[in-house]
Amino acid sequence: MYAVEAFARLLNEPALTAGDLGWPGGPVSAPEDPWRGDPVTWITQLGRNDMLDRREALTASLYSLGAAALPERLHRITRRAGEPRRAGAADVARIRETTRAFGDLDDLYGGGHARTALAAYLTHDVAPLLRGTTGAARPELFVAAAEASYLAAYMASDAGKAGIAQRWYVQSVRLADEAAAPVMRATALRGLAVQAIELGHNRNGRDLADAAADGIRAGAPARTRAWITGMRAEALAAASGDRVRARSLLHAAEADLECADSLPEAEITGAYRRESFAHQVGLTFQQLGDLAGAEEHYAASVQSRRTIERRTRALIGARLAYVQLRRRHPDQAARTVLDLSDDLAGISSERVHSVLGQIRAGWSPLRRHPAVADADRLLASLR
Repeated sequence: MYAVEAFARLLNEPALTAGDLGWPGGPVSAPEDPWRGDPVTWITQLGRNDMLDRREALTASLYSLGAAALPERLHRITRRAGEPRRAGAADVARIRETTRAFGDLDDLYGGGHARTALAAYLTHDVAPLLRGTTGAARPELFVAAAEASYLAAYMASDAGKAGIAQRWYVQSVRLADEAAAPVMRATALRGLAVQAIELGHNRNGRDLADAAADGIRAGAPARTRAWITGMRAEALAAASGDRVRARSLLHAAEADLECADSLPEAEITGAYRRESFAHQVGLTFQQLGDLAGAEEHYAASVQSRRTIERRTRALIGARLAYVQLRRRHPDQAARTVLDLSDDLAGISSERVHSVLGQIRAGWSPLRRHPAVADADRLLASLR
């Protein structure tokens, strides 16, 4: 007890526990409800668990269906321990610039690269700023923290850490709530929806996507509306197979995207351009069983991606190859994989490797074919 107190004072971490230091601190309990408690404490603990590889991280890595449903009543924080301090525009700018830097690394190398560094940044640099903060910049500070938490969630999801990603997303929602920022809240809810669909929890994904759309009915940039409406189309297709309504949502998303006037990189949703929409259409068509349509749109998306988007190009290219294989075109699938060789090198993305594993399993009987054999050797060398 005295040693923990000494370390807490030395590190200026009053909430430090024996478990944070890797010492026995009682039995590991089931994951707590991430919708309750202080979101600032949550991001501190999530970061510590990630950095220190604590035993609690094993239970925190589990995806929770309970947490995938929005609570009927939100748990509000009315009081938070911490020394009073005034946040300024410089604090907000610093967090956003750092988040952009980590986002660029994610685009280049995948979520498995530098993920724990972002968790450390949130724990040691961002969370302390949020405690006891006052001043006119406080809301924007919480929005910036929500953006960083969203990126931590996205990277964790890409790295295959589903439970940790879910908890980061939830805290992003709650930080946005505290800042009264409905667009940021909808952004984080969309992230939860994407994750639910990718894990096969289609009804949860549909409900979360609908909740994201409900949150911006009072107004949002056209590009943001397109981004969320496109996700609603995919979620609806996955949950119900309703072709008519899914296509209607895609048309609405495309109409919003056509009239979007925000600069493409001005916000989190700013990267939602024509090639992003093409990927969304491909995902929706794949959910509807239209593999030919999915192949067409995946190919269009891959071909128009920027140089920095290596992980995204690798992921969509892998999805393209998988669809080509399902359409019984192994030669095309093999060529697509071989064309991705430069992008696949150095990518740390469990999402990408999961799709590649499906491809290897699918063409297993065809490995004597020269093109397939070459592509399979490439995939075998990646692990």
